Amino acid sequence: MTTTHKTIARGDIPPNTRRGAEIRVLLGPATVGSESGFLGVAVLEPGESIAEHYHPYSEEFLYVVSGTLTVDLDGEPAVVEADSGLLVPIKVRHRLRNMGTVPVKAVFHLGPLAPRPELGHVDTESAEEASAFTRQA
Repeated sequence: MTTTHKTIARGDIPPNTRRGAEIRVLLGPATVGSESGFLGVAVLEPGESIAEHYHPYSEEFLYVVSGTLTVDLDGEPAVVEADSGLLVPIKVRHRLRNMGTVPVKAVFHLGPLAPRPELGHVDTESAEEASAFTRQA
């Protein structure tokens, strides 16, 4: 697939909630033919989480647009306020949680891409386990 100059709106992409809260990859190999990484949006309602995982080949850049996001990095919580960013290094386990009372909207970018899509993401807990962790925190 060749890279296109197509604009992708959040509403153009169906939400992926397999890991918990809503994730939508807007710009990536499947949508615009990117070859170096992908960009998406995560929306977490109060009390929601995205299950712990890591990326063996990619750094993840997180930018919180609104709300306050708690990101557990190898088990250590980091609080990321609106208009702030966080770098998740390669191979660092991370879970995203909304411990606040308003929705969190965050933009994420991962790069470089893994050699094959199935190698890019390693789950270390289920969405149910992440939800239980968030409820008890």
